[in-house]
Amino acid sequence: MLPEHAPFSPDLRRALDGLIASFTPAQRFWLGGYLSAGDVGAGTLPSAAPALAASAAPVKLTILYGSESGNSEKLADLSAKEAKKRGLVTTVKNMADIEPSALAKLENLLVIISTWGDGEPPETAATFYKAFMSASLDLSKLSYSVCALGDTSYEKFCQMGKDFDVRLETLGAKRVHDRVDCDVQYEKPHRTWLEGALSAFTPAQPVASAAPAFAIPTFMAVAPQYDKANPFGAELKERVLLNGKGTAKETWHYEFSLEGSGLAYEPGDALGIVPRNGPDVVEDFLKAAKLNGSEKVEVPDVGAKALSLALEENLDITALSRSVLVKLQEVTKSKKLAKLLEDGSKDKLKEYLYGRGIVDALEDFAPKGLPPETLLSILRPLPPRLYSIASSPLAHQDEVHLTVASVRYDSYGRKRKGVASTYLADLVKTEDKVPVYIQHNKNFRLPASGDTPIIMVGPGTGVAPFRAFVEHRAALEQKGKSWLFFGDQRYMFDFLYQVEWQDHLASGALTKLDVAFSRDQPEKIYVQQRMLERAKELYAWLEDGAHFYVCGDANRMAHDVNDALLHIIEKQGGKSHAAAEAYLEDLKKAKRYQRDVY
Repeated sequence: MLPEHAPFSPDLRRALDGLIASFTPAQRFWLGGYLSAGDVGAGTLPSAAPALAASAAPVKLTILYGSESGNSEKLADLSAKEAKKRGLVTTVKNMADIEPSALAKLENLLVIISTWGDGEPPETAATFYKAFMSASLDLSKLSYSVCALGDTSYEKFCQMGKDFDVRLETLGAKRVHDRVDCDVQYEKPHRTWLEGALSAFTPAQPVASAAPAFAIPTFMAVAPQYDKANPFGAELKERVLLNGKGTAKETWHYEFSLEGSGLAYEPGDALGIVPRNGPDVVEDFLKAAKLNGSEKVEVPDVGAKALSLALEENLDITALSRSVLVKLQEVTKSKKLAKLLEDGSKDKLKEYLYGRGIVDALEDFAPKGLPPETLLSILRPLPPRLYSIASSPLAHQDEVHLTVASVRYDSYGRKRKGVASTYLADLVKTEDKVPVYIQHNKNFRLPASGDTPIIMVGPGTGVAPFRAFVEHRAALEQKGKSWLFFGDQRYMFDFLYQVEWQDHLASGALTKLDVAFSRDQPEKIYVQQRMLERAKELYAWLEDGAHFYVCGDANRMAHDVNDALLHIIEKQGGKSHAAAEAYLEDLKKAKRYQRDVY
C-alpha cells in the first residue's frame, strides 16, 4: 500500500503494508489524524483510541488470476490493494499455484483472466483451466465476479473470461457483479468493474471529509512515474540492420536511452512501444472513407483534434476483426456484410479477414464513405506493441535494446506493413524520442541460482531475450551452463548477433550453440530438428536441473518445439507418452519450462 518512494526501508515498508492493510477505513483515518497532530515518537496511543480489532467478522476475498504477459497479474495486485483499503482480508492466487477443489472453501472470489491467442488459456493457467472445466464441485457458497482481458482483433475475444464466468455459475456460484470484457486498453473498464465488484462484497465506506491536510516536503517530492498511461520519451541512440545484403528479411537492432526515466527492467521483461500510423496509411484510409482529414473530431479520453491527426496518433486503422465488421454493418446496414457475419458463414468470414485491413472493408461495404463521427465509432484506440527486451541493464546502463523485424507484405493489390515495426524503421530517426514503458514479465525469468543450467530456443527475433540472459549472466560472472538453439533462413545473411555469440562462446558465457538455417539446403531444417539431433544430451541437461526457455512464433514454432521436447523426454527417459506429459507439466509447475511466444 505504501509507494516505493516512501521514506522507509523495504523491510519496514512491507511490515507497515501488512499492518495498515488490516485496518478498517475508520481506523486508518483516526491513526492518520493522530500521527499528523504532532510529535508522537515518545507517546502512546490514548485510551480513547478505537479498538483495532474489527467488531464484525472481516470479509475474506480471494483474487485469482491467469496471466500470459503480466497484465492480469498486475491488475490482480492493483485490485488487492483497493480491496485492502476497504477493509477486506485479501489473498491473491496465481492459477498455476492452486487446485480447482480449493474454490469450494472460498466465500468471495474475483477472477482476472486473459485470453491468449484465439481462445486459449494463458500458459500458466492451462492446467487449472483444463481441470476446472471438468471438475465436479459444489460452489453454492461462493460469490464471484469475472474481469476478462482480451483483444478484439481475435474472433474468440475474452473467451477465457466467458468460460470461467459460465462455469462458475454452472457449479452453483453466485455472480454478484456482471463480467466485464476488456480490450487491449483495459485500465478504465477494469477500474469500473472493480468498483462494482468490491461494492457487491462490502458496503462502501464513507470517507471523512475533515482529514488533516499537510504539504509534502520538497525533499520528498515524487518523481514522475512512467508507465503505459504515461510513457517515457526514450531517445533512439542507435540502430543497426542485422541482416546482410541479399536477405529476404529486415531485422533491426534498436538502442534507446532510459536516462532520467527511473525505469528499471530485468532480462525477460518487455518494452512497450506507443506507435503512430504511417502518413501513407492514413492517406489511404481517408481516401476510402471519402474524407480529407481536416474535419474536427472528439476522440474519447483525448479531446478535440483534426481527424487526420487522430487517425495517425490515437486510433487503430489497420487491424480488421469481426468486431470491427459488426460495428461497420450496424452503421452501413450492408446486406452483403450482414450475410458475411451470419453464423453459417464463419469460414467465409475467416477467409475475408485474412490479409485484409479496415481500409478494404470500407471500400467493400461503405463505398460512399462515412461521416467522421461514424468512422470513429467503429475504431478502437491504437494499442501499444510489446517487444522482448534484448539487453541486460548490467551490460548497458540506462539503455534498453530491441530486436525487431519490420513487417511488410502485399495482399489484395495493396502494400501492407506492421504499425509499430515500420514506425520504428521508417518514421523514427536517431535522436528522436519514442514513447515507451516497461512491461514486467515474472513468468519469464532466469533461475534464481546462477549455477543452474539453461537451454534457450529462440529462432529469428525470438533470440532477443536470450541475448539479455547471456549478457546478464556474463556481467554477474555466473558459471551455470547455457545452451542456445537459434534458427533463421540463411547463415550468410540472417545469423543475428553472430559475432556476439562467438565472443560469448570464447569467453564461456555461452556453453553451446546449435543453429538451423532453413534455406541453406534443399530440405528445410528448423530448431526443433536440432533439438532432436541432440536429444540425449538435452535430456541429460534437464535431468541435471536445467531450465528450458522458448521465445518466438506461437502459431507453429512453439508447438513444434513443445512436441520435440515431449518426444525427447519420452524416448530418452524411457517413459510412456502420459508419463512424459506429466514430466513436462512438472517442469512448468517448477517454472523450469517458460515460454514467451506471440
